[in-house]
Amino acid sequence: MNPLKQFSLPFTGLKLGSHQFDYELDDRFFNAFEYSLIKSGNLRVDLELEKQETMLLLKFKVMGTVNLDCDKCLSEFPLPINLYERQIVKFAEDELESDDEEIISLSRKETEIDISGPLYEMINVAVPYIKNCERAGKDCDQEMIDRLNQLSIENQAEENEQTSDPRWEALNKLKK
Repeated sequence: MNPLKQFSLPFTGLKLGSHQFDYELDDRFFNAFEYSLIKSGNLRVDLELEKQETMLLLKFKVMGTVNLDCDKCLSEFPLPINLYERQIVKFAEDELESDDEEIISLSRKETEIDISGPLYEMINVAVPYIKNCERAGKDCDQEMIDRLNQLSIENQAEENEQTSDPRWEALNKLKK
């Protein structure tokens, strides 16, 4: 079964006005996207769909945590997510117009909208470019930091200079 099927909203049978939808996002949601940066998480989505004559207004409220790998110590940490986003969906005539990237255009023949893509993008944009444990309020794994420092290039270069071949000493003098 497709884990994203539940995110396909049929809007044709809905009356004009506001409608509420609730979703739970877990590992299956993130794993449904190939090459996902987020592999696991537990999020709750409250969606308010406001149906109008010529468009749909989607108001997303996303709360919970996603599990990320720290870029510094490589340990996993939970990052809290708290989003409030709005998406406009307009009904176009037969040909789809794409004037604005922030507005989704649907043909009048469409009967439902898939919100999994926009929802996934919103969550990924909320993830910081540099992910580290301090953002979640915890310290990095000190054992891993010590090990990385031990294996760093600077330490390797110092060790190589100390145990270098005597034939290279003339060139090493030029380097300094």
